[in-house]
Amino acid sequence: MLRPIVAGLSLLSLATLAAVPAHAADADEAFFKTVFGRWSGPGEIVAGKYKGTKFVCDLSGLQPEKAIGMSLDGSCRVGMFSQPMNATFTKGGSSYKGTFLDGSGGKGLDIVSGDVSGNKVVVGLDRKQLKGAMVARLQEKDKLSITISVQVAGELVPVIGMTLKRDETVKRASLAD
Repeated sequence: MLRPIVAGLSLLSLATLAAVPAHAADADEAFFKTVFGRWSGPGEIVAGKYKGTKFVCDLSGLQPEKAIGMSLDGSCRVGMFSQPMNATFTKGGSSYKGTFLDGSGGKGLDIVSGDVSGNKVVVGLDRKQLKGAMVARLQEKDKLSITISVQVAGELVPVIGMTLKRDETVKRASLAD
């Protein structure tokens, strides 16, 4: 159950770089440079069977090689139980594509769309009949809010909320940029 919970977060996570207008690619790349690094913090399931379940995640955001986007790696923990988390999403054309865990062909999710606008990224999530979205918003330089929603009867219903803070104990090369 924890895998789908953090799926959108590892978003906060996408295929190959294609030709896009330079200004759009530059704006997306600038956003991702602000979120690379190590992030940790609490989250909670806010709807559904596991409503009220709290968890804590520790994730590292890295720049994919030769692409605009992000790779995430880390884990989320509920009590004594820890679940590895990983995702990759990259720009392909005018959108983003990628996978969370092993994608919808396994036990994960596919990232089927995405858009960066200002201080936030929105990605579309897909696994068989499950459709949803993850919104990650950089509220402050070191504070990232994430909401994962699923489509129910044509409406997006929030099911997971997280607030991550940058872990300053890990120095990032991109901070010097």
